Amino acid sequence: MNLIFLDCTLRDGGYYNAWDFSSELIHQYLDAMEAAGVGAVELGFRTLKNQGFQGPCAFTTDEFIRSLTITDGLTVGVMVNGNELVGEVPQQEALERLFPNAAADSPVDLVRIACHVHEFEKVLPAVTWLKERGYQVGFNLMQVADRTEEEVKALARQAKAYSMDVLYFADSMGSMSPDQAAQIIQWFRSEWTGPMGIHTHDNLGLALSNTLRALDEGVTWVDSTVTGMGRGPGNARTEELAIELAERRGQSVNMVPLMVLLREHFKPMQAYYGWGINPYYYLAGKYGIHPTYIQEMLSDSRYSEEDVLAVIEHLRVEGGKKFSLNTLDAARHFYRGEPKGQWSPRERFAGREVLLLGTGPGVARHLGALERYIRVHKPLVLALNTQSAIAAELIDLRVACHPVRLLADCDVHTQLPQPLITPYSMLPPDVRDSLGSKDVLDFGLNVQNESFGFEEVHCTLPTSLVVGYALAVATSGQASRILMAGFDGYGADDPRSREMHQLLERYQAAEGALPLTAITPTRYGLHSESVYAL
Repeated sequence: MNLIFLDCTLRDGGYYNAWDFSSELIHQYLDAMEAAGVGAVELGFRTLKNQGFQGPCAFTTDEFIRSLTITDGLTVGVMVNGNELVGEVPQQEALERLFPNAAADSPVDLVRIACHVHEFEKVLPAVTWLKERGYQVGFNLMQVADRTEEEVKALARQAKAYSMDVLYFADSMGSMSPDQAAQIIQWFRSEWTGPMGIHTHDNLGLALSNTLRALDEGVTWVDSTVTGMGRGPGNARTEELAIELAERRGQSVNMVPLMVLLREHFKPMQAYYGWGINPYYYLAGKYGIHPTYIQEMLSDSRYSEEDVLAVIEHLRVEGGKKFSLNTLDAARHFYRGEPKGQWSPRERFAGREVLLLGTGPGVARHLGALERYIRVHKPLVLALNTQSAIAAELIDLRVACHPVRLLADCDVHTQLPQPLITPYSMLPPDVRDSLGSKDVLDFGLNVQNESFGFEEVHCTLPTSLVVGYALAVATSGQASRILMAGFDGYGADDPRSREMHQLLERYQAAEGALPLTAITPTRYGLHSESVYAL
Protein backbone atom coordinates (compact mmCIF):
# COMPACT_ATOMS: atom_id res chain seq x y z
CA MET A 1 0.00 0.00 0.00
CA ASN A 2 1.48 3.34 -1.10
CA LEU A 3 0.62 5.02 2.18
CA ILE A 4 2.20 8.17 3.63
CA PHE A 5 1.99 8.30 7.44
CA LEU A 6 2.73 11.89 8.46
CA ASP A 7 3.22 13.12 12.01
CA CYS A 8 2.71 16.88 12.56
CA THR A 9 3.21 17.12 16.33
CA LEU A 10 5.85 19.86 16.24
CA ARG A 11 3.63 21.97 14.00
CA ASP A 12 0.13 21.42 15.41
CA GLY A 13 1.26 20.95 19.00
CA GLY A 14 3.09 24.27 18.97
CA TYR A 15 -0.15 26.15 19.61
CA TYR A 16 0.28 25.17 23.26
CA ASN A 17 3.97 25.87 23.89
CA ALA A 18 4.66 28.58 21.28
CA TRP A 19 6.51 26.03 19.10
CA ASP A 20 9.33 26.00 21.65
CA PHE A 21 10.37 22.33 21.65
CA SER A 22 13.81 21.52 23.04
CA SER A 23 16.53 20.01 20.87
CA GLU A 24 16.57 16.98 23.18
CA LEU A 25 12.87 16.37 22.71
CA ILE A 26 13.06 16.83 18.92
CA HIS A 27 15.88 14.32 18.51
CA GLN A 28 14.13 11.79 20.72
CA TYR A 29 10.93 12.42 18.74
CA LEU A 30 12.65 11.87 15.37
CA ASP A 31 14.06 8.53 16.52
CA ALA A 32 10.65 7.46 17.85
CA MET A 33 8.89 8.41 14.61
CA GLU A 34 11.15 6.30 12.44
CA ALA A 35 10.91 3.33 14.81
CA ALA A 36 7.07 3.54 14.83
CA GLY A 37 6.77 3.45 11.04
CA VAL A 38 6.09 7.16 10.45
CA GLY A 39 7.32 8.16 6.99
CA ALA A 40 7.04 11.96 7.08
CA VAL A 41 7.40 14.58 9.81
CA GLU A 42 6.12 18.14 9.62
CA LEU A 43 8.67 19.93 11.79
CA GLY A 44 6.69 23.16 12.11
CA PHE A 45 5.36 26.20 10.35
CA ARG A 46 7.25 28.49 8.05
CA THR A 47 6.03 32.06 8.45
CA LEU A 48 6.99 35.68 7.85
CA LYS A 49 5.08 36.84 10.93
CA ASN A 50 7.06 37.66 14.05
CA GLN A 51 4.75 38.61 16.92
CA GLY A 52 5.78 37.75 20.47
CA PHE A 53 8.25 35.02 21.33
CA GLN A 54 7.87 31.79 19.40
CA GLY A 55 10.27 28.87 19.29
CA PRO A 56 12.17 27.49 16.31
CA CYS A 57 9.32 25.27 15.08
CA ALA A 58 7.24 28.38 14.33
CA PHE A 59 9.72 29.31 11.57
CA THR A 60 11.47 25.99 10.82
CA THR A 61 14.23 27.59 8.79
CA ASP A 62 16.65 25.56 6.69
CA GLU A 63 19.39 26.55 9.13
CA PHE A 64 17.40 25.15 12.09
CA ILE A 65 16.59 21.90 10.30
CA ARG A 66 20.27 21.40 9.40
CA SER A 67 21.08 21.60 13.14
CA LEU A 68 19.05 18.40 13.64
CA THR A 69 20.14 14.84 12.97
CA ILE A 70 17.49 13.40 10.64
CA THR A 71 17.82 10.00 9.02
CA ASP A 72 17.25 9.52 5.31
CA GLY A 73 14.16 7.44 6.07
CA LEU A 74 12.06 10.47 7.07
CA THR A 75 10.50 12.95 4.64
CA VAL A 76 10.86 16.46 6.14
CA GLY A 77 7.94 18.85 5.78
CA VAL A 78 6.88 22.35 6.80
CA MET A 79 3.49 24.08 6.64
CA VAL A 80 2.61 27.55 5.36
CA ASN A 81 -0.64 29.33 6.18
CA GLY A 82 -2.39 30.24 2.96
CA ASN A 83 -3.43 33.64 4.29
CA GLU A 84 0.23 34.69 4.14
CA LEU A 85 0.20 34.04 0.39
CA VAL A 86 -2.82 36.27 -0.29
CA GLY A 87 -2.02 39.10 2.12
CA GLU A 88 -0.16 42.39 1.89
CA VAL A 89 3.05 40.81 0.58
CA PRO A 90 2.68 39.73 -3.09
CA GLN A 91 2.56 35.94 -3.41
CA GLN A 92 5.82 35.49 -5.32
CA GLU A 93 7.72 37.78 -2.96
CA ALA A 94 6.30 35.92 0.06
CA LEU A 95 7.32 32.57 -1.42
CA GLU A 96 10.82 33.83 -2.26
CA ARG A 97 11.27 34.99 1.32
CA LEU A 98 9.80 31.80 2.81
CA PHE A 99 11.77 29.46 0.54
CA PRO A 100 15.01 31.19 -0.48
CA ASN A 101 16.52 27.85 -1.55
CA ALA A 102 15.35 25.35 -4.14
CA ALA A 103 14.53 21.89 -2.80
CA ALA A 104 17.88 20.53 -3.98
CA ASP A 105 19.64 22.98 -1.62
CA SER A 106 17.15 22.69 1.25
CA PRO A 107 16.56 20.01 3.89
CA VAL A 108 12.81 20.45 3.27
CA ASP A 109 11.19 17.87 1.01
CA LEU A 110 7.48 18.65 1.46
CA VAL A 111 5.56 21.93 1.73
CA ARG A 112 1.93 21.82 2.82
CA ILE A 113 -0.29 24.87 2.46
CA ALA A 114 -3.23 25.20 4.84
CA CYS A 115 -6.03 27.43 3.61
CA HIS A 116 -9.72 28.14 3.96
CA VAL A 117 -12.08 27.55 1.07
CA HIS A 118 -12.36 31.25 0.22
CA GLU A 119 -8.55 31.51 -0.16
CA PHE A 120 -8.08 28.35 -2.22
CA GLU A 121 -8.27 29.73 -5.76
CA LYS A 122 -5.91 32.63 -5.03
CA VAL A 123 -3.36 30.45 -3.23
CA LEU A 124 -3.24 27.66 -5.86
CA PRO A 125 -0.60 29.33 -8.11
CA ALA A 126 1.88 28.78 -5.26
CA VAL A 127 1.81 25.09 -6.25
CA THR A 128 3.43 25.85 -9.58
CA TRP A 129 6.12 28.06 -8.03
CA LEU A 130 7.04 25.43 -5.41
CA LYS A 131 6.95 22.51 -7.85
CA GLU A 132 9.28 24.35 -10.24
CA ARG A 133 11.77 24.56 -7.36
CA GLY A 134 11.58 20.84 -6.74
CA TYR A 135 9.36 20.61 -3.65
CA GLN A 136 6.58 18.12 -3.04
CA VAL A 137 3.44 20.17 -2.44
CA GLY A 138 0.29 19.38 -0.50
CA PHE A 139 -2.84 21.43 0.18
CA ASN A 140 -4.84 21.22 3.41
CA LEU A 141 -8.37 22.52 2.87
CA MET A 142 -9.96 23.60 6.16
CA GLN A 143 -13.63 23.67 7.21
CA VAL A 144 -14.85 21.51 4.33
CA ALA A 145 -17.21 19.36 6.44
CA ASP A 146 -20.19 21.69 6.09
CA ARG A 147 -19.77 22.35 2.34
CA THR A 148 -22.31 21.12 -0.19
CA GLU A 149 -21.61 18.43 -2.75
CA GLU A 150 -21.36 20.99 -5.53
CA GLU A 151 -18.99 23.20 -3.52
CA VAL A 152 -16.67 20.25 -2.81
CA LYS A 153 -16.68 19.17 -6.44
CA ALA A 154 -15.92 22.74 -7.54
CA LEU A 155 -12.89 22.79 -5.23
CA ALA A 156 -11.71 19.49 -6.69
CA ARG A 157 -12.05 20.86 -10.23
CA GLN A 158 -9.92 23.86 -9.28
CA ALA A 159 -7.30 21.59 -7.71
CA LYS A 160 -6.88 19.29 -10.71
CA ALA A 161 -5.57 22.17 -12.81
CA TYR A 162 -2.41 22.11 -10.66
CA SER A 163 0.19 19.39 -10.20
CA MET A 164 0.06 19.14 -6.40
CA ASP A 165 1.20 15.88 -4.80
CA VAL A 166 -1.69 15.51 -2.38
CA LEU A 167 -5.01 17.21 -1.65
CA TYR A 168 -5.98 17.05 2.03
CA PHE A 169 -9.17 18.03 3.77
CA ALA A 170 -9.35 18.77 7.50
CA ASP A 171 -12.22 18.07 9.86
CA SER A 172 -11.64 21.51 11.37
CA MET A 173 -14.57 21.49 13.79
CA GLY A 174 -14.11 17.85 14.80
CA SER A 175 -17.78 17.33 13.95
CA MET A 176 -17.45 14.69 11.24
CA SER A 177 -18.59 11.07 11.43
CA PRO A 178 -16.95 8.23 9.47
CA ASP A 179 -19.88 8.19 7.01
CA GLN A 180 -19.53 11.94 6.44
CA ALA A 181 -15.79 11.55 5.86
CA ALA A 182 -16.52 8.84 3.28
CA GLN A 183 -19.10 11.05 1.57
CA ILE A 184 -16.70 13.99 1.22
CA ILE A 185 -13.99 11.71 -0.17
CA GLN A 186 -16.43 10.39 -2.78
CA TRP A 187 -17.36 13.96 -3.78
CA PHE A 188 -13.69 14.91 -4.18
CA ARG A 189 -13.00 11.70 -6.08
CA SER A 190 -15.58 12.55 -8.76
CA GLU A 191 -13.21 15.29 -9.97
CA TRP A 192 -9.83 14.80 -8.29
CA THR A 193 -7.87 11.67 -9.24
CA GLY A 194 -4.58 12.40 -7.46
CA PRO A 195 -3.55 11.32 -3.95
CA MET A 196 -5.83 12.43 -1.10
CA GLY A 197 -5.19 13.00 2.59
CA ILE A 198 -7.21 13.59 5.75
CA HIS A 199 -6.42 15.52 8.94
CA THR A 200 -8.86 14.68 11.74
CA HIS A 201 -9.74 16.36 15.04
CA ASP A 202 -10.95 14.50 18.10
CA ASN A 203 -13.84 16.60 19.50
CA LEU A 204 -16.22 13.64 19.31
CA GLY A 205 -13.56 11.01 19.98
CA LEU A 206 -13.79 9.95 16.32
CA ALA A 207 -10.42 11.13 14.97
CA LEU A 208 -8.98 7.63 14.68
CA SER A 209 -12.24 6.12 13.36
CA ASN A 210 -12.53 8.83 10.71
CA THR A 211 -8.90 8.31 9.68
CA LEU A 212 -9.32 4.55 9.32
CA ARG A 213 -12.56 4.96 7.37
CA ALA A 214 -10.79 7.40 5.06
CA LEU A 215 -8.12 4.76 4.42
CA ASP A 216 -10.88 2.30 3.52
CA GLU A 217 -12.16 4.88 1.02
CA GLY A 218 -8.79 5.15 -0.70
CA VAL A 219 -7.07 8.04 1.07
CA THR A 220 -3.30 7.46 1.08
CA TRP A 221 -1.99 10.32 3.26
CA VAL A 222 -2.94 10.39 6.96
CA ASP A 223 -1.96 12.78 9.77
CA SER A 224 -1.58 12.34 13.50
CA THR A 225 0.24 13.83 16.49
CA VAL A 226 1.86 12.30 19.56
CA THR A 227 -0.83 12.05 22.30
CA GLY A 228 -3.05 13.97 19.84
CA MET A 229 -1.23 17.21 20.76
CA GLY A 230 -2.93 19.99 18.84
CA ARG A 231 -5.35 22.86 19.15
CA GLY A 232 -8.36 22.22 21.36
CA PRO A 233 -9.14 18.51 21.72
CA GLY A 234 -6.28 17.61 19.42
CA ASN A 235 -5.92 15.08 16.62
CA ALA A 236 -5.70 11.38 15.90
CA ARG A 237 -3.00 9.98 18.20
CA THR A 238 0.20 8.76 16.55
CA GLU A 239 0.68 6.00 19.11
CA GLU A 240 -2.71 4.50 18.17
CA LEU A 241 -2.53 5.10 14.42
CA ALA A 242 0.95 3.53 14.29
CA ILE A 243 -0.48 0.31 15.72
CA GLU A 244 -3.39 0.28 13.26
CA LEU A 245 -1.21 1.00 10.23
CA ALA A 246 1.37 -1.62 11.17
CA GLU A 247 -1.43 -4.19 11.19
CA ARG A 248 -2.77 -3.00 7.83
CA ARG A 249 0.69 -3.06 6.31
CA GLY A 250 1.53 -6.44 7.80
CA GLN A 251 4.66 -4.96 9.34
CA SER A 252 6.12 -4.98 12.81
CA VAL A 253 7.20 -1.67 14.32
CA ASN A 254 9.15 -0.76 17.44
CA MET A 255 6.85 1.22 19.74
CA VAL A 256 9.30 1.39 22.67
CA PRO A 257 10.97 4.73 21.74
CA LEU A 258 7.54 6.32 21.24
CA MET A 259 6.28 5.07 24.62
CA VAL A 260 9.42 6.44 26.30
CA LEU A 261 8.85 9.77 24.52
CA LEU A 262 5.29 9.88 25.87
CA ARG A 263 6.38 9.15 29.43
CA GLU A 264 9.32 11.53 29.54
CA HIS A 265 7.96 14.49 27.55
CA PHE A 266 4.45 14.45 26.17
CA LYS A 267 2.39 13.13 29.09
CA PRO A 268 3.87 15.76 31.45
CA MET A 269 3.17 18.45 28.81
CA GLN A 270 -0.38 17.18 28.38
CA ALA A 271 -0.95 17.35 32.14
CA TYR A 272 0.34 20.95 32.11
CA TYR A 273 -1.39 22.29 28.98
CA GLY A 274 -4.51 20.14 29.04
CA TRP A 275 -5.15 19.18 25.41
CA GLY A 276 -7.40 16.24 24.68
CA ILE A 277 -11.10 15.51 24.55
CA ASN A 278 -13.50 16.54 27.31
CA PRO A 279 -17.26 17.17 27.44
CA TYR A 280 -16.85 20.81 26.35
CA TYR A 281 -14.98 19.86 23.18
CA TYR A 282 -17.51 17.11 22.59
CA LEU A 283 -20.36 19.65 22.68
CA ALA A 284 -18.42 22.01 20.44
CA GLY A 285 -17.90 19.22 17.91
CA LYS A 286 -21.54 18.17 18.11
CA TYR A 287 -22.79 21.69 17.44
CA GLY A 288 -20.15 22.71 14.88
CA ILE A 289 -18.56 25.30 17.18
CA HIS A 290 -14.93 26.25 16.63
CA PRO A 291 -12.85 24.45 19.31
CA THR A 292 -10.66 27.51 19.87
CA TYR A 293 -13.60 29.00 21.79
CA ILE A 294 -13.27 26.18 24.29
CA GLN A 295 -9.49 26.30 24.40
CA GLU A 296 -9.52 30.05 25.14
CA MET A 297 -12.02 29.71 27.97
CA LEU A 298 -10.40 26.66 29.55
CA SER A 299 -7.03 28.43 29.58
CA ASP A 300 -8.56 31.48 31.32
CA SER A 301 -9.33 30.79 34.97
CA ARG A 302 -11.93 33.57 35.04
CA TYR A 303 -14.42 31.27 33.28
CA SER A 304 -16.45 28.95 35.45
CA GLU A 305 -18.13 25.77 34.23
CA GLU A 306 -21.37 27.73 33.96
CA ASP A 307 -19.68 30.36 31.78
CA VAL A 308 -18.29 27.78 29.35
CA LEU A 309 -21.61 25.95 29.03
CA ALA A 310 -23.50 29.24 28.60
CA VAL A 311 -21.24 30.28 25.72
CA ILE A 312 -21.61 26.85 24.08
CA GLU A 313 -25.41 27.03 24.38
CA HIS A 314 -25.46 30.54 22.92
CA LEU A 315 -23.28 29.52 19.98
CA ARG A 316 -25.35 26.40 19.41
CA VAL A 317 -28.30 28.69 18.70
CA GLU A 318 -26.47 31.54 16.97
CA GLY A 319 -23.86 29.56 15.05
CA GLY A 320 -20.31 29.04 16.21
CA LYS A 321 -18.53 30.37 13.15
CA LYS A 322 -19.86 33.93 13.15
CA PHE A 323 -17.63 34.94 16.06
CA SER A 324 -14.48 32.89 15.81
CA LEU A 325 -11.74 33.19 18.38
CA ASN A 326 -9.49 31.89 15.63
CA THR A 327 -9.75 35.29 13.95
CA LEU A 328 -10.30 37.13 17.22
CA ASP A 329 -6.70 36.43 18.30
CA ALA A 330 -7.79 35.87 21.90
CA ALA A 331 -10.81 37.66 23.32
CA ARG A 332 -8.96 39.87 25.75
CA HIS A 333 -7.12 41.54 22.85
CA PHE A 334 -10.20 42.01 20.69
CA TYR A 335 -10.27 45.80 20.87
CA ARG A 336 -7.65 46.76 18.31
CA GLY A 337 -7.92 49.67 15.91
CA GLU A 338 -9.95 52.84 16.09
CA PRO A 339 -12.14 52.99 19.21
CA LYS A 340 -15.81 53.85 18.77
CA GLY A 341 -18.18 55.19 21.41
CA GLN A 342 -21.31 57.32 21.67
CA TRP A 343 -21.80 57.94 25.39
CA SER A 344 -19.89 60.30 27.67
CA PRO A 345 -19.65 59.20 31.32
CA ARG A 346 -19.29 62.80 32.49
CA GLU A 347 -23.06 63.22 32.68
CA ARG A 348 -23.22 60.55 35.40
CA PHE A 349 -19.73 60.61 37.01
CA ALA A 350 -18.49 64.23 37.10
CA GLY A 351 -17.51 65.18 40.66
CA ARG A 352 -19.00 62.00 42.12
CA GLU A 353 -17.35 59.54 44.46
CA VAL A 354 -17.46 56.11 42.79
CA LEU A 355 -17.76 52.79 44.63
CA LEU A 356 -16.48 50.03 42.36
CA LEU A 357 -17.77 46.57 43.29
CA GLY A 358 -15.50 43.66 42.37
CA THR A 359 -16.35 39.99 42.39
CA GLY A 360 -14.20 38.94 45.36
CA PRO A 361 -15.67 37.49 48.58
CA GLY A 362 -15.00 40.75 50.42
CA VAL A 363 -18.28 42.22 49.15
CA ALA A 364 -20.45 39.48 50.65
CA ARG A 365 -18.36 39.27 53.83
CA HIS A 366 -18.75 43.00 54.56
CA LEU A 367 -22.15 43.41 52.96
CA GLY A 368 -23.87 45.16 55.87
CA ALA A 369 -21.21 47.84 56.19
CA LEU A 370 -21.05 48.43 52.44
CA GLU A 371 -24.83 48.80 52.12
CA ARG A 372 -24.93 51.23 55.09
CA TYR A 373 -22.16 53.29 53.50
CA ILE A 374 -24.05 53.43 50.18
CA ARG A 375 -27.32 54.48 51.84
CA VAL A 376 -25.69 57.22 53.95
CA HIS A 377 -23.04 58.64 51.59
CA LYS A 378 -24.70 57.89 48.24
CA PRO A 379 -21.64 57.19 46.06
CA LEU A 380 -22.17 56.24 42.41
CA VAL A 381 -22.13 52.44 42.62
CA LEU A 382 -20.54 50.66 39.66
CA ALA A 383 -20.60 46.83 39.58
CA LEU A 384 -18.35 44.61 37.43
CA ASN A 385 -20.13 42.15 35.13
CA THR A 386 -23.03 40.47 36.95
CA GLN A 387 -21.77 40.88 40.56
CA SER A 388 -24.96 40.67 42.63
CA ALA A 389 -24.10 40.44 46.35
CA ILE A 390 -25.26 44.03 46.97
CA ALA A 391 -28.99 44.78 46.87
CA ALA A 392 -30.01 45.58 43.28
CA GLU A 393 -31.57 48.94 44.16
CA LEU A 394 -28.20 50.15 45.53
CA ILE A 395 -26.30 49.52 42.24
CA ASP A 396 -26.45 52.39 39.73
CA LEU A 397 -24.59 50.97 36.73
CA ARG A 398 -22.86 47.84 35.52
CA VAL A 399 -19.77 47.58 33.38
CA ALA A 400 -18.58 44.74 31.10
CA CYS A 401 -16.26 44.56 28.09
CA HIS A 402 -14.98 41.02 27.50
CA PRO A 403 -16.83 39.64 24.43
CA VAL A 404 -16.85 35.99 25.55
CA ARG A 405 -17.82 36.96 29.09
CA LEU A 406 -20.69 39.00 27.65
CA LEU A 407 -21.83 35.95 25.66
CA ALA A 408 -21.77 33.88 28.83
CA ASP A 409 -23.65 36.53 30.84
CA CYS A 410 -26.07 37.86 28.21
CA ASP A 411 -29.16 36.18 29.70
CA VAL A 412 -28.33 37.53 33.16
CA HIS A 413 -27.60 41.04 31.86
CA THR A 414 -30.97 41.24 30.13
CA GLN A 415 -32.66 40.47 33.48
CA LEU A 416 -30.66 42.96 35.58
CA PRO A 417 -32.25 46.41 35.95
CA GLN A 418 -29.14 48.60 35.74
CA PRO A 419 -27.87 50.16 32.50
CA LEU A 420 -24.77 48.42 31.13
CA ILE A 421 -21.61 50.34 30.16
CA THR A 422 -19.84 48.44 27.36
CA PRO A 423 -18.02 49.16 24.04
CA TYR A 424 -21.30 48.31 22.31
CA SER A 425 -20.56 49.59 18.80
CA MET A 426 -17.26 47.65 18.76
CA LEU A 427 -18.74 44.29 19.78
CA PRO A 428 -19.32 41.47 17.25
CA PRO A 429 -22.93 41.35 15.95
CA ASP A 430 -23.56 38.11 17.88
CA VAL A 431 -22.80 39.79 21.18
CA ARG A 432 -24.83 42.92 20.37
CA ASP A 433 -27.80 40.76 19.39
CA SER A 434 -27.51 38.73 22.58
CA LEU A 435 -28.05 41.88 24.66
CA GLY A 436 -31.41 42.48 22.98
CA SER A 437 -33.20 45.60 24.24
CA LYS A 438 -30.83 46.10 27.19
CA ASP A 439 -30.22 49.75 28.16
CA VAL A 440 -26.61 50.10 26.95
CA LEU A 441 -24.18 53.01 27.41
CA ASP A 442 -21.68 52.82 24.55
CA PHE A 443 -18.16 53.74 25.75
CA GLY A 444 -15.39 52.75 23.34
CA LEU A 445 -12.24 50.79 24.14
CA ASN A 446 -8.88 50.55 22.41
CA VAL A 447 -6.20 48.09 23.61
CA GLN A 448 -2.57 49.17 23.25
CA ASN A 449 0.40 47.81 25.17
CA GLU A 450 1.26 49.81 28.30
CA SER A 451 -1.06 52.68 27.35
CA PHE A 452 -3.78 54.50 29.28
CA GLY A 453 -5.86 57.27 27.75
CA PHE A 454 -9.10 58.79 29.02
CA GLU A 455 -11.19 60.47 26.30
CA GLU A 456 -14.78 61.73 26.35
CA VAL A 457 -16.46 58.72 24.68
CA HIS A 458 -13.67 56.12 24.67
CA CYS A 459 -10.54 55.01 26.48
CA THR A 460 -7.21 53.33 25.72
CA LEU A 461 -6.01 50.53 27.99
CA PRO A 462 -3.13 48.01 28.06
CA THR A 463 -5.65 45.14 28.42
CA SER A 464 -9.39 44.59 28.09
CA LEU A 465 -9.73 43.45 31.73
CA VAL A 466 -13.04 44.80 32.95
CA VAL A 467 -11.39 46.38 36.02
CA GLY A 468 -9.23 48.60 33.81
CA TYR A 469 -12.24 49.50 31.69
CA ALA A 470 -14.25 50.45 34.79
CA LEU A 471 -11.40 52.62 36.12
CA ALA A 472 -11.17 54.34 32.74
CA VAL A 473 -14.92 55.01 32.63
CA ALA A 474 -14.76 56.74 36.02
CA THR A 475 -11.62 58.65 35.04
CA SER A 476 -13.00 59.85 31.71
CA GLY A 477 -16.16 60.79 33.59
CA GLN A 478 -14.10 63.05 35.90
CA ALA A 479 -15.18 61.39 39.14
CA SER A 480 -13.59 62.68 42.35
CA ARG A 481 -12.16 59.38 43.65
CA ILE A 482 -12.71 55.62 43.42
CA LEU A 483 -13.42 53.34 46.38
CA MET A 484 -12.88 49.65 45.66
CA ALA A 485 -14.64 46.74 47.39
CA GLY A 486 -14.33 43.06 46.56
CA PHE A 487 -10.80 43.22 45.15
CA ASP A 488 -9.46 40.56 47.50
CA GLY A 489 -6.79 39.27 45.10
CA TYR A 490 -5.59 35.77 44.29
CA GLY A 491 -2.78 33.52 45.46
CA ALA A 492 0.78 34.61 44.70
CA ASP A 493 1.23 32.02 41.95
CA ASP A 494 -2.07 32.75 40.21
CA PRO A 495 -1.43 34.51 36.85
CA ARG A 496 -4.52 36.67 37.46
CA SER A 497 -2.77 38.20 40.46
CA ARG A 498 0.24 39.33 38.43
CA GLU A 499 -1.98 40.67 35.66
CA MET A 500 -4.07 42.73 38.10
CA HIS A 501 -1.01 44.07 39.94
CA GLN A 502 0.45 45.31 36.66
CA LEU A 503 -2.83 46.88 35.60
CA LEU A 504 -3.32 48.79 38.87
CA GLU A 505 0.28 49.98 38.92
CA ARG A 506 0.05 51.25 35.35
CA TYR A 507 -3.25 52.98 36.04
CA GLN A 508 -1.95 54.78 39.12
CA ALA A 509 1.09 55.97 37.13
CA ALA A 510 -1.06 57.26 34.25
CA GLU A 511 -1.67 60.96 33.75
CA GLY A 512 -5.09 61.91 35.07
CA ALA A 513 -5.56 58.80 37.23
CA LEU A 514 -7.94 59.18 40.17
CA PRO A 515 -7.08 58.28 43.79
CA LEU A 516 -7.85 54.61 44.52
CA THR A 517 -8.80 53.36 47.98
CA ALA A 518 -9.59 49.75 48.85
CA ILE A 519 -12.21 49.60 51.62
CA THR A 520 -12.37 45.82 51.99
CA PRO A 521 -9.36 43.47 52.39
CA THR A 522 -7.03 43.35 49.37
CA ARG A 523 -3.73 41.76 48.39
CA TYR A 524 -3.06 44.44 45.82
CA GLY A 525 -0.74 47.36 46.48
CA LEU A 526 -3.57 49.85 46.99
CA HIS A 527 -4.08 52.54 49.59
CA SER A 528 -6.47 50.89 52.06
CA GLU A 529 -9.02 52.13 54.56
CA SER A 530 -11.81 50.31 56.36
CA VAL A 531 -15.42 50.53 55.29
CA TYR A 532 -16.27 50.31 59.01
CA ALA A 533 -14.34 53.50 59.79
CA LEU A 534 -15.97 55.23 56.82
